[in-house]
Amino acid sequence: MAETGLASFYPGIGKRSEMTCAHRSHAFGKRLRVHHGNVSIECRVNDRGPFIRGRIIDVSTSAARALGMIEAGVVRVRIEPVGEPMPELPKIEITSVPTGVL
Repeated sequence: MAETGLASFYPGIGKRSEMTCAHRSHAFGKRLRVHHGNVSIECRVNDRGPFIRGRIIDVSTSAARALGMIEAGVVRVRIEPVGEPMPELPKIEITSVPTGVL
């Protein structure tokens, strides 16, 4: 399910050039697609946050650079999980097959 709100950036934890993010509820290791303007990136959740009201995600400095948000500091984004499982379809039970079909 996609979320829309404000994003900020911080030095992050982990490798310096890694595109990571902090989110309050997504599991660690989950990949999120972050959209800002005409740019979309993927980042991996490796921290909790943000802890400032109204913000939905904190991205690492390298992710912020890729999104083009360094000068603004705080921007409006849309985030969505990558590889979200498809909703389960109803199961169909085949009880018989007409003669000659197989």
